[in-house]
Order: sequence, then structure tokens, then C-alpha cells
Amino acid sequence: MGPWPPNTFLGALSPATREKMLTLGTPVQVSSGQMLILEGERRNRDVFLITHGYVKVVSNSEDGKVVLLAIRADGDIVGELAALDGGPRLASVVTVGSCFVRKIGQAEFRDFLRRHPDAALAANVIVSAKLRLSTWYRVEFGTSAVPVRVARTLLYLATRYGEPTPDGVLIGSLTQPELAAMIGSREATVYKILKALRTDNVIETKYGRILIRDRAALCAKAGISGIPPEYGVWPGQAPQSDEH
Repeated sequence: MGPWPPNTFLGALSPATREKMLTLGTPVQVSSGQMLILEGERRNRDVFLITHGYVKVVSNSEDGKVVLLAIRADGDIVGELAALDGGPRLASVVTVGSCFVRKIGQAEFRDFLRRHPDAALAANVIVSAKLRLSTWYRVEFGTSAVPVRVARTLLYLATRYGEPTPDGVLIGSLTQPELAAMIGSREATVYKILKALRTDNVIETKYGRILIRDRAALCAKAGISGIPPEYGVWPGQAPQSDEH
């Protein structure tokens, strides 16, 4: 698996440290819609390293609504905050589609960070970046209409995980049902929105992948000029193709 996006935990590690990290814990395949982490949980402090697939980080608001805080994918880790400080889980983590993860115990994870300073530094920066990004999600996604949420989610995924190609930025391994699950909307609604984006030549869909053909037009649909670097991209910049 890999290569790992530079914005992710695995992407920030040296090759030698990354190779050792990928031997930690137990490899697990998790089906769609499964909860890896439960908000408020105090006993389970495992860390999950995502090697393939998507998960969404959600939290319950005071009025009973489920709020999308973030999306994580290949190369990311989730659950590290509770493993580091011993506190309760701040949010729930649910798989979006089938995922492959490495389940790493708290003691093993903390011992690895003690023995590998570059991994400890990467973990600290990742925690900071996640807290900033969760704030951006609350502000930008909380009250947005579904078409705006779709556009902003695609923009975020392209920025953080996209692969530049001559025709645009490719988001791999993303189905329409998975996108609907990420933003908490009906599949039929998301299908119509994607169809309109295809008609406008903003995107192209193919075999569980989405190609962003016109990033400027997608930003216009999203109502933003891009994701602020301090919230959406660490440590690099948004991937850009030669033509867009």
C-alpha cells in the first residue's frame, strides 16, 4: 500500500520509521458503518492506523444532531489523543466503506513514540492540525446546504488526498454512497448533485473515483476560494494539476 500523502501521519515519517510503524498492532479489515471509536469512551484507548479506506469523525451536538468533524483516510491515525493523555474519547469514528486498519494498543503506541522522536513530533503536529481542522468543519459545514457540503467535501479530499494528473486532481477509492455517508445526506440527493457537477464539466466520475477537472469552478460551488492552510493542509500545499 501507499504512497502516503505528505499531509498524513505516515507521509510525515522517515522511510525507516514508517516501515516500523506499519508492523505495529494487528491488521484488521472493518466493514462499512462500523464504529472504531465511541465518543465518551474511557476504557478503550487503542490507536487506529488507516492503511486503506475512509473514516468519518463525528460528534453529537447539544440539540441531538450528529456533526461531521473530519474525514480521515490512507496514512492517517485516529484515536491518538486519548492514547496520549489518557482522557475520554472526544468524538466517534465510523468507517465509510470497507477499511483496512492497524489496531495498535496504547502502551505499544506510546512506547513507539518514545523510541522514535520523529514519530512523536509528527503525532504532536497531527493533533494540533486536527483540532484546527475540526474548528473549520464546524464553521464551514454546520449550516451549509447539501450542494455546498458536497463541493466542500470534494475540495477537502482533493486537497488532502488527491493525486495530480494531466486532467485534474483524482480522488481515489470514493463511491457516491460513501460520499453521501460522509456528509450525512441521502444517496439520491448526492447523486443529483454529482450529476449536475458532471454536466458542468467540474468533475468526472469513473469506477469509484472522482476526478476534479475544474478546481476553480468547484471552489465557486463551495463558496470558498480554498481550504485555509492552517486548517486543511499540513505540511504541504494543495495538489494542483498543470492545467487547473
